[in-house]
Amino acid sequence: MSLDVFFSAKSIAVIGASREPGRVGNVIFTNFLRPGFKGKVYPVNPAATEIMGRKCYASVKDIPDVIDLAVIAVPGQFVPKVIDECGKKKIRHVIIISSGFREVGNTKLDDELKKALARTKIRAIGPNCLGVLDTASQIDTLFLPPDRLLRPKQGGISFISQSGALSSAVLDLAAQEGYGFAKFVSYGNAIDVDESDFLEYFVNDPATKVICIYIEGVHDGKKFLAAAQKASRAKPVIVLKGGVTEAGGRATLSHTGSLAGAAEIYLGVFRQANLIIAHDLEEVFDYMKIFEKLKVKPRGDRVQIITNGGGYGIITSDEVAQSRHLSMATLGIEATKLLKKQFPPIAVISNPLDVLGDATEGRYQLAIDACLKDKNNDILLVIMLPQTPLLNLEKLAVQTIEAAQKAKKPIVAIVTGSEFATRFARRLEDHGIPCYEFPVRAVRALDALAARST
Repeated sequence: MSLDVFFSAKSIAVIGASREPGRVGNVIFTNFLRPGFKGKVYPVNPAATEIMGRKCYASVKDIPDVIDLAVIAVPGQFVPKVIDECGKKKIRHVIIISSGFREVGNTKLDDELKKALARTKIRAIGPNCLGVLDTASQIDTLFLPPDRLLRPKQGGISFISQSGALSSAVLDLAAQEGYGFAKFVSYGNAIDVDESDFLEYFVNDPATKVICIYIEGVHDGKKFLAAAQKASRAKPVIVLKGGVTEAGGRATLSHTGSLAGAAEIYLGVFRQANLIIAHDLEEVFDYMKIFEKLKVKPRGDRVQIITNGGGYGIITSDEVAQSRHLSMATLGIEATKLLKKQFPPIAVISNPLDVLGDATEGRYQLAIDACLKDKNNDILLVIMLPQTPLLNLEKLAVQTIEAAQKAKKPIVAIVTGSEFATRFARRLEDHGIPCYEFPVRAVRALDALAARST
């Protein structure tokens, strides 16, 4: 059965909808009343006749219309009964937000839920989860209100997470920093639909450009390996594993009720499947950015650095030299001749190419154009420190964006500074140029890109 309905349902019942602001059922129901969602939503709560101006139903069975998806936010002990009612209503997809199952040791209730899903043939996300967010359809089951958790803009990242709390923090920060998401799913205990099912689904999702997954433990190792191999052949798949230490493994068991297993085994599987392994959340963000923003792939591993700060150029060169999949380019003869004619005598015409601290946007344009034409490099890593007074950042942004849009090789930028620099970097990123604050993060992301592209 397809998972499309979870992200594109046109009629949704919120079972456990509440009139009380801040309650889980209230936040979820309110999400569907915002202008972005174009479908129909029905509140279900036997203790209410009306919620936020909408007629409320005592049971999902009482709703006169066909329901594509039910979002269940009632106390855990009532969930099996609600599943049976959904089955009688011929609902085939549910998202179970409710907790109190295997993750707290309640295996009896967990077994009851499994039996209810089996006899009704209902596909379920959860329990103990946040559910889904689709930025196109605006299906949003996150029970964290938008004034506390920003929703990302529409883009190409799809994020699969076993943890609701971790992923909610990721979503909030990603939205703040301008990352674009296609879909998000927090699947919790995965009593039915699991991480492998979502990997397979996102492979065929045209809105998804890059897949990111946070897992603590998998439910079926062979199924996961097959799904991961298939996914990584089609799209970049970034993975962060929780529970890689003994202490983390114990925490995993109490969190979602799943065993983390030996970290070495998981990492071996990830490498076998050609996944991009992130070791922390910072790496997740760095990798998501470069794969989502860039429109062209590098044809090789040779990096040409352009900088207006000599020290920054040296540090960046060190990072490239120490990377696993990158190498320093040698500036071509034609580019060298051209730039020596145009640049001041003290300029270093090499790699890094130092345009000097008194550089104007015109000098940057000469350097970028020459290096884009140079066949001796595959990637341009441009350091732009905006503190120097002769730079017109508006003109520099326009000409760099225009160059990147025409270029047949990737341009990545390093921009360091406070609010002034951040605004400049955001302008570049909005037009497909990934920007990093520090050389180590830019080179680390480029290394992952080169590993996949070459």
